[in-house]
Amino acid sequence: MKTRDLTLIGVCAAVICVLAPWKINITLIPVTLATFAIYLVSAVLGPVKGSLAVLIYILLGAMGLPVFSGFVGGFQALVGPTGGYIIGYVPMAFIIGYASKAMKSAVKYPLGMIVGTFVLYAFGTAWFCISRPSALAPALAACVLPFIGFDLIKIAAASIAAYKLKPALAKTVSAFVL
Repeated sequence: MKTRDLTLIGVCAAVICVLAPWKINITLIPVTLATFAIYLVSAVLGPVKGSLAVLIYILLGAMGLPVFSGFVGGFQALVGPTGGYIIGYVPMAFIIGYASKAMKSAVKYPLGMIVGTFVLYAFGTAWFCISRPSALAPALAACVLPFIGFDLIKIAAASIAAYKLKPALAKTVSAFVL
């Protein structure tokens, strides 16, 4: 991997770390800016680099930096009721990055983000059912239904931002390389 790739991955991990802790409590699972940050980073960087940026964010949080929802850090966040969401960020990032790289139309961003969000919901809900013994229907009511509207808004905003940012970033990076 080239130095510019490592730099972009590091900067994007930092962007996730700055945005992710901000939350609004609506249920036991809060609405955060983490998904928005991961939507944007993954769409711009692609599957491997986007997933690496997310993995760095998770590792920093697991080591104790307060980068998770509500400015929390530490391994306990990964095993708590929202831990499935945190782990689910990695496959979500890969799916979004893959769609943004593989598809050739503007619909690639929202479509990839929607599919990635379903995967995130699956990880988060499954872990919620395990960590807080719960049946599937109540878990879906607590872990998915309240967030669909918020996530659609974040998907729309991140899709527009990625559509504008990705070509601009490519021009900027190539200008510095030449």
